[in-house]
Amino acid sequence: MKADKAQIIKIDEKDFKVEVIESNRPIWVAFLAPWSRPCQVIRPVLDDVAEACAGAVRVFTVDADDNPGLGMTYEIHSIPTLLCFVEGNERARIVGTASKEAILAKMRPFIGAA
Repeated sequence: MKADKAQIIKIDEKDFKVEVIESNRPIWVAFLAPWSRPCQVIRPVLDDVAEACAGAVRVFTVDADDNPGLGMTYEIHSIPTLLCFVEGNERARIVGTASKEAILAKMRPFIGAA
């Protein structure tokens, strides 16, 4: 699963369709807020996930406060919330903090779909 050093990209409502819905690769989108301590805790975990899956899966963040329309569309009630999209459809969800291993375990069934 490892390739080049991956980076996490911050996106917003205007980029969401192109970057997530129309992507031909599995995508993790993390809905975060800068003031949230659990979001601060999960951020380095997301960096590790992005690096472990570079080339196979892309990881994005969305500021939940700045993008309320996305939050309503995807029923984000708590942050952090991570959504896994495959072929534009939500296929997995993690609410709250999670370990790198837990995130990778949720994603593993979809990596072959890339």
